[in-house]
Amino acid sequence: MTDVEDRLRRAFHALADTVDVTPAPLPARRGRLLAPLVAAAATVLVAGAIAAVATRPEPAAAPPGTPPPPAPSPTPVVLPDFPLFTHCGVDEAKIGDRFYEAETPLIGPARSAPPGWDNPYQEGTMTLTSPAAAVFRDDSGHEVRFRLRPGATEFKQFCE
Repeated sequence: MTDVEDRLRRAFHALADTVDVTPAPLPARRGRLLAPLVAAAATVLVAGAIAAVATRPEPAAAPPGTPPPPAPSPTPVVLPDFPLFTHCGVDEAKIGDRFYEAETPLIGPARSAPPGWDNPYQEGTMTLTSPAAAVFRDDSGHEVRFRLRPGATEFKQFCE
């Protein structure tokens, strides 16, 4: 053992002999009030919770045999004056930056506009019925349903 270690050890022993290690007793009053305060607070919390549950109105029950109400559907987005490209037939539509394909393509002779459709565009209304579905309607009574082509970045085909 070195001289420094020996001196430190003696200093710690001398200090330990002078320190009173007996803990001071807790005041009696503090111990007597703590338990009743905790019990009172718990009682108030429980009583408040019971009162809140007891005053909550019961939901109205549906008559027996009534089907549940339908889930709310998103509000359709209507795009009036939509120019649907028909020059190569009615097969695809670009709405914003998304590409949709016709559920039932309409192709005219030599891959052109179908009979009764304007060429190269048919003016009408495109309605987005959901994020993945749309319906085109025009004043001539035409209706074409489209579904989203996920991941598409361009038309499948483009004629000249």
